Amino acid sequence: MPRFVTHLEGAIDGERLPADKLLTVHKDRPIWVRYDLAAVGKALTKQALRGRHETLWRYRELLPYFDDADIVALGERMSPLLRCQRLGAKFGLKNLWVKDESQLPTGSFKSRGMAMAITMARRLGVKRVALPTAGNAGGAAAAYAARAGLECFVFMPEDTPAVNQYECAMAGAKTFLVNGLINDCGRIVREGKERLGWFDLSTLKEPYRLEGKKTMGLELAEQFEWRLPHVILYPTGGGTGLVGMWKAFAELKTLGWLESDKLPRMVSVQSDGCAPIVRAFEAGQRFAEPFANAHTVASGLRVPAAVGDFMILDAIRASGGTAIAVDERRLTEWLRLASSLEGIPICPEAAACVGALETLTAQAWIKPDEQVVVFNTGAAQKYVEAIRCDLPRIDVKQSLDWDSIAG
Repeated sequence: MPRFVTHLEGAIDGERLPADKLLTVHKDRPIWVRYDLAAVGKALTKQALRGRHETLWRYRELLPYFDDADIVALGERMSPLLRCQRLGAKFGLKNLWVKDESQLPTGSFKSRGMAMAITMARRLGVKRVALPTAGNAGGAAAAYAARAGLECFVFMPEDTPAVNQYECAMAGAKTFLVNGLINDCGRIVREGKERLGWFDLSTLKEPYRLEGKKTMGLELAEQFEWRLPHVILYPTGGGTGLVGMWKAFAELKTLGWLESDKLPRMVSVQSDGCAPIVRAFEAGQRFAEPFANAHTVASGLRVPAAVGDFMILDAIRASGGTAIAVDERRLTEWLRLASSLEGIPICPEAAACVGALETLTAQAWIKPDEQVVVFNTGAAQKYVEAIRCDLPRIDVKQSLDWDSIAG
């Protein structure tokens, strides 16, 4: 099949790099994948997409893989875009939507990135991969590596949600708990690279996870018939999802596929227990200082230092967006609010976005008539520690108290 990748590019300085060489970072910073968009525009139309299978692979002209035979897949469908009228009304919004990534194969948006990263790693000759993870990335890497027949090593903080720990081990990954943060796990991966010969799958330490995450933006545009929303709220740890979507929108704009030149205002949402991007944004800085004593029940947000910090901050500012930290103590409250009003099992990271909605609508930063999308990046069921609650019990030997049951 035709392939339209022209080269790779250093994100920090724009240096052109070879397209099909196995690379991790350039000058210790991430790498972009670049395409011949003029040729893509001649080869593909919006109308032609309609006849394709509804998977992330449908956008093949804008993706780096070589051939259908290369694909490492677990049935990645387009994630649903769900109208949320009751939750929207809670904040005075008439047009609120949730894009529900919890329905992807491994229960989170990490399926997108790992499907693409593992596909490309195997194509380029990798036999063994390793990564640090605060949660869902490890399970996705383990699953797709198993699917591809690759050996996988996963290093995670010892307080990572139990489900994430078990899913890695179940998929056959060599899984280790570390008495530190994700940064400490990343150091182990770096130190083991020469000794054990693995390829580093860390967030933005290779160019292809970003391309997989980019499909969130491509899907969103197609689902809204090529007219993007006014505001996107995205829970931000390593930031590949936000950066990937912004890259997708730029590529679609170059192709001339968007119905409006106005792009969404991107909102980076973090917990006040770990908010390096918010601090850098508020200080007017392009690079974020590591966040000391990081803590949050939303494990995907517990990233004290993101290698792609400047890419996140560049995207937020270019979009006219903002970065906001919400109250860590209220994450469970917002999680239960959204889930009970709409039936969508949102994760603690997405709950942070509900908190951001509360603040930004109260400040009139988001207007009642604006179209707003929140990304639910994972399934609540994977966070048993966060959703645990004490349920009332019924004694079958006693008479039923129907008034109590009715509440």
